[in-house]
Amino acid sequence: MPEKLALHERVELHEILTFKNLCLTKSATMHGLVGCEQLKSILETDVREGKIHVEQLNQLLNQGRN
Repeated sequence: MPEKLALHERVELHEILTFKNLCLTKSATMHGLVGCEQLKSILETDVREGKIHVEQLNQLLNQGRN
């Protein structure tokens, strides 16, 4: 990966990060509202993986600043 990200790359990463945060929030909220255990399991997996993705996107954005 190059040392610095171009401006358009940073903007696109930020847009993806915003979208992933929204998805993570929705999945976490919906988890408490559903009754189906299978759906709860899917939402738990989505939340767990979503957190990892958000961390990875944050790392990319922070690396692009150097």
